[in-house]
Amino acid sequence: MIKAAKPNPIGLSPGVPPRGGRRKPAPPPSDPMPSRIDPCLATLVPKPPAGSQWAFEVKWDGYRLAVHIEPSKVRIITRGGHDWTERFPSIAGAASQLPLETAILDGEAVVLDETGRSDFGALQRALKRRPAAHEPGEIILYAFDLLYLDGRDLRRLPQRERRRLLVPIIAGNAGAIRLSEEVEASGHDFFRVACELGLDGIISKDRQRQYRSGRRPEWLKIKCVLCDSFVIVGFEPGAVPGAIGRLLLAARKGDALAYVGGVGTGFTHQTSARLRELLEEIVTKNPAVNLRRKAAIFTEPLLAAEIEYRAWTDEGKLRHPSFKGVREIKDIAAIYQINE
Repeated sequence: MIKAAKPNPIGLSPGVPPRGGRRKPAPPPSDPMPSRIDPCLATLVPKPPAGSQWAFEVKWDGYRLAVHIEPSKVRIITRGGHDWTERFPSIAGAASQLPLETAILDGEAVVLDETGRSDFGALQRALKRRPAAHEPGEIILYAFDLLYLDGRDLRRLPQRERRRLLVPIIAGNAGAIRLSEEVEASGHDFFRVACELGLDGIISKDRQRQYRSGRRPEWLKIKCVLCDSFVIVGFEPGAVPGAIGRLLLAARKGDALAYVGGVGTGFTHQTSARLRELLEEIVTKNPAVNLRRKAAIFTEPLLAAEIEYRAWTDEGKLRHPSFKGVREIKDIAAIYQINE
């Protein structure tokens, strides 16, 4: 059975007040609080690792944030270093109420759908509104690491120790800041269940490693991907003569075809050149979709591309598509259909 790991509270210091209160003033910091920390990024691998040193969490599909908490202010910094505090007022408000003086939380901002899955399109919609229009608790930060706490830089500690310090601060919160739970299960079983539930994937972290910025092998991501067939309705030439830059794709929608975006990854130069030869044989001046692109060369809808992708954007386009193969369309029913 897969279940969330039980919190393992430890005493942070004598007299930690109930959640929502503040500690007594902390002693002068021994480690200066960093103004910004580049995040540790997970390396993509095809399957979960095995071994007791690995911890497993849900891979949330949102925006990576660092929440810098000080007595007089809260700053919310994006992965790219932008200050987005005003765009996440509920998270900033919840951070100011945590039982600590100074801290840096590492986490992912998400919006959950009705089943509890992170919905990237819904997050994009929420961020397009004015902050005052956000519903209470609509945007949630799932905190999964603690990088700084009350004058102490925690990045030198192993992941298991940072986690022990994070849990008693966040565990049990049901508001705008919540704990990203570790799951007690083998990586194989957890990944299987995560994909069955329609989650984005899972994250594996080496409990013994320190926190290091950049793309690191001590954090791994294993993604659940979707794979469907889409009609090739054209292409954009590549920078290399005779190659393809992007394939233009469409799905069935009613009795017509609807443009769902382009794919420019997943094919080698040799495959790209061969695709260009095939598509130039079926070039048409009558596009199968209502699309205007300056560099586009449209083709008759006779070929289908097998595409792996992660999700759909709010605009109805494929998110992170990758080309896997091409075939003739012999049965239009095999092409992905958009439900209206």
